[in-house]
Amino acid sequence: MTKRKSKGAYMISAVAEMYGIHPQTLRLYEREGLLKPSRTEGNTRLYTDEDLLRLEFILSLARDLGVNIAGIAIILQMRERMEETQHQIQDFVQYIQREVLVRAAAADPSKGALVPVRRTMVTAVTKISVGPKKR
Repeated sequence: MTKRKSKGAYMISAVAEMYGIHPQTLRLYEREGLLKPSRTEGNTRLYTDEDLLRLEFILSLARDLGVNIAGIAIILQMRERMEETQHQIQDFVQYIQREVLVRAAAADPSKGALVPVRRTMVTAVTKISVGPKKR
């Protein structure tokens, strides 16, 4: 697409020129909820680097894959849900790891161990032979 060199906010005309699209396309994407640029007090749209990354994804879906606006909206929603679920799973795994470490450090093998300890007595049995061997 295009290379961005600095962090900052870009006005709609600059973004439209960078990506070779009409400003009305950006307004349409905003109206449809695909993009959410911030606004100045004078109501000027400002696009951040994150907005531009999202726009690049939207444009790749539209241009490269031929996905329509409704399809793009669904894909973006699914992507956000997947990222949210991934964060929840990562948080859960970290919680489990901490719990295992805490419990393992405080574990008394006879009480409350993570894995029950069964102690069995092993006795040695010796074979005693009486009398001559039978053949």
